Amino acid sequence: MSHSVTRSVTCFKTGFTLLEVLVALVIVGTALAAGLRAVGSLAANGAGLRASMMATWSAENRLVQIRLNREFPEVGKRSYACGQGDLKLMCTDEVLASPNPQLRRVEVSVFDMDNPNRRILKLVQLVLRPTA
Repeated sequence: MSHSVTRSVTCFKTGFTLLEVLVALVIVGTALAAGLRAVGSLAANGAGLRASMMATWSAENRLVQIRLNREFPEVGKRSYACGQGDLKLMCTDEVLASPNPQLRRVEVSVFDMDNPNRRILKLVQLVLRPTA
């Protein structure tokens, strides 16, 4: 006695098609590229903020030195190195006469020595002639 056994074979497809995988890769690649760009931007901003902070310290140091020494600087311009840490900076003091003979305007500009045309910061202060 022979019985025919008929089996019903059901095929289930599992997994993703090639097109779905490629679309997913494009989405992930775009997200990673945007993330890398953001990290690079943050790193560049961090270096700029550090240079700005160091330049501020250099300029403030000079202005405080003028106040503490009770200087009444002569009108003119002078440049000198004013590095902070490993950052090479060049400071320029420009002293200008004011309409009031008892006051002088002192402008301290800080430049990057590696790029002398790039002024990082400029601070201005009025200095009162010390009394005798």
